[in-house]
Amino acid sequence: MENELEMRPGAARSTWPRVLWNLLRPHTLTASFIPVLVGSALAWRSTGHLRIPLLVAMLIASTLIQAATNTFNEYFDYLRGLDTADSVGIAGAITQDGIKPKTILRIALAALALATLLGLYICASSSWWLALIGAVSMLVGFFYTGGPHPIAATPFGEIFAGGFMGSGIILLACFIQQRFVTLHDLLASIPSAILIGAILTANNIRDLNGDKQNGRRTLAILLGHRKAVCLLAACMIAANLWIVALVAFHQLPTLTLLVLGSLWPAAAAIRIFLAGRTPMQMMPAMLRVAQTNTIFGVLLLIGLL
Repeated sequence: MENELEMRPGAARSTWPRVLWNLLRPHTLTASFIPVLVGSALAWRSTGHLRIPLLVAMLIASTLIQAATNTFNEYFDYLRGLDTADSVGIAGAITQDGIKPKTILRIALAALALATLLGLYICASSSWWLALIGAVSMLVGFFYTGGPHPIAATPFGEIFAGGFMGSGIILLACFIQQRFVTLHDLLASIPSAILIGAILTANNIRDLNGDKQNGRRTLAILLGHRKAVCLLAACMIAANLWIVALVAFHQLPTLTLLVLGSLWPAAAAIRIFLAGRTPMQMMPAMLRVAQTNTIFGVLLLIGLL
């Protein structure tokens, strides 16, 4: 683009750490590494041992892919005019901080390149079939916000986000550690898929009006504000009830019921969403949904270990 924005004079040294931190959207990164820890914990309970180097490699690779996805989102939202200087949230490395769009794109590609190197190590230490799965995951990460028809702009964004980042990462972590995946592992991964999908729903509720004006067809737009909030509440309740059911059928230890503590920030998020009408008013609710996923994951880990 000929009108690429330049970094403001003198801003590079003072703002680059903050810009990079916001660019990676740190409140979403727990959605990438907590499933790795949960899957590894499930494998440890099954086999009694843990391959620490592979765990560390997958933690870093998963976080890098999530960071790349967030960075691609920043780049493509700018190109489509979705991010402006008046946008609410922590996005704005281009529109507010003056970073060149090409620089943002290079950061995303560099993150994917590093994740690929780690992926090669993981494949060599476990199975080369994982290379195909990793390549598909990276493509989904790119087309989630890139390409002519980004997945995030459709009603299926929650399914892809929850499926790949929730269940998908947990099952990959299980396979890397124990060389097989069981029905028990799949059932235990479902709540994570639900809650990660809920993070996207919360984001789309906040951005509902702006997304509608830009021709997007997210689930929140199709349902409308109130029904979308009701769906969000149902998802967070369902994730907890799923754990209760697994405990009742002796599929998970009783201490995993600690996850019920995540209902506190979930309830706060729903109250804010129901009362708010502007993106600024609803921003705290979106952050609480991300906190709900983090607290749920941490408490589930404690229960498993």
